[in-house]
Amino acid sequence: MATETFVDATGVPVRISSPDKIVFPDQGWTKLDVAEHFAMCGEGALRGVYDRPTMLKRWTKGVGGEPFYVKRVPKGARSQVDVVFPSARPGRMFLPLEVQDVVWLAQMNSLDLHPWNARASDLDHPDELRIDLDPTDNHDFDAVIDVTHTIHEILDELGLVGWPKTSGSRGIHITVRLEPVWTYYAVRRACLAIARETERRNPLATTAWWKEERDGVFIDYNQNARDKTVASAYSVRHTGWVSTPFVWGELHETSSDMFNLMTFKDRWADVGDITEGIDTAADDLTAALAWVERDEANGIGDAPWPPHYPKMPGEPPRVQPSKRKME
Repeated sequence: MATETFVDATGVPVRISSPDKIVFPDQGWTKLDVAEHFAMCGEGALRGVYDRPTMLKRWTKGVGGEPFYVKRVPKGARSQVDVVFPSARPGRMFLPLEVQDVVWLAQMNSLDLHPWNARASDLDHPDELRIDLDPTDNHDFDAVIDVTHTIHEILDELGLVGWPKTSGSRGIHITVRLEPVWTYYAVRRACLAIARETERRNPLATTAWWKEERDGVFIDYNQNARDKTVASAYSVRHTGWVSTPFVWGELHETSSDMFNLMTFKDRWADVGDITEGIDTAADDLTAALAWVERDEANGIGDAPWPPHYPKMPGEPPRVQPSKRKME
């Protein structure tokens, strides 16, 4: 069994220790398989994390164990950036800048890459709005596709360009690139307004934050809060599936398990990086923020934030409904 090897990352050799280590026991896929995946699609994978504070989700015992999360920059990271977390505590996070940094994440036993939606050049103003669609247990991927169609129509109405991909688990992620001029609060409220409009038009959609009230496809607007992350494009999930970008014309033929770590090689050979071009997009949120004002005028204010965030202006009680009723 090899103790180490090197993987080429666009001309830079990246050391991979214990390359034969089994990461996916059911399939027999190794740490080297993961590193070679990120080397293959390195330019595309880097596009999703470039210049963004990135959390490491490390699977040191493979997907049969539990991952642990590393927000603060680990030893061996080439580049880093100082950040302020929602708790107001300062921190220092990993900052990927080259393909070798993405392959190094595989060396650190990371499968899915988790970047902020803002860049190091302006950490207070996100340049991405993220729409995260997650079906509840009694709904399947067909329901996700149905709701995604509705969101696509709404984005078109708002003059926003959505870049869809499978989540690599059970859902779909849609990224909208923005001019970095709005705060996290504004971007999150714009996503909430889009989600609520989707809810009005499609009975399968829900914005219910509390799981006991959810039924359908949950649109997680809180993924746009500061320090929140979703798995970026070309991430490998614990399911073995790759978070795969696709074009809107492929939506009907898309499945949650469209490509795994091995079959994705053919996809990459056939279509290459579908996210190429996203870095030239910079959309305007003005129309979506007008929907926020419309909702406010109709008495529809903010929705609950995650529990570890400071209480926000206009936020409803951060207590699940069943417990509120008992008080």
